Amino acid sequence: MRFNLTPHRAAWPAYAKLKLWASVEHSAAFGAMATLNIWFGVGAPATRFVLPQAAEHARKDELWRTTCFEAFLRPSGGEAYQEWNFAPSGEWAAYDFTGYREDMRNAEVGSPPYIRMEDNLTWWTLGATIAVPSGCAWHLGLSAILEEQDGTKSYWALAHPSDKPDFHHPDCFVAKLP
Repeated sequence: MRFNLTPHRAAWPAYAKLKLWASVEHSAAFGAMATLNIWFGVGAPATRFVLPQAAEHARKDELWRTTCFEAFLRPSGGEAYQEWNFAPSGEWAAYDFTGYREDMRNAEVGSPPYIRMEDNLTWWTLGATIAVPSGCAWHLGLSAILEEQDGTKSYWALAHPSDKPDFHHPDCFVAKLP
């Protein structure tokens, strides 16, 4: 499935011509787990953005302070959700919430995400593969923070239901995965 992300209205129309998209593939289950492959694409040269330098692929908090891509997963019919953050450096974070911004804690992750970046000179992508429980229907929110070399930040998502960027808002979980 392919989705277009839009900038928060506070950044519009400055980013009207920039394209940001995501594609998601939910793979077949292997026992209790399945994989979710997510690719984020940015339709501008990577050199335009602040990209954290390659680092050890380790868990790290506060990745959202600069260029970062995020996936929010909520099982259908529930309020609890999980947030994943992916940085171009290869660093990542995963958090569990019991409800809207409630009881944030580090998610227990059986295996870390596989993160990779491809630079095509005029556009670039960041891919992340995560393990998710199989046999579950998901509501999905996809988002990104892009920081440009001049320090300007824009906030992108599938939906922007509030006056300020808020990727945790329940109305941001607009995509559905079987």
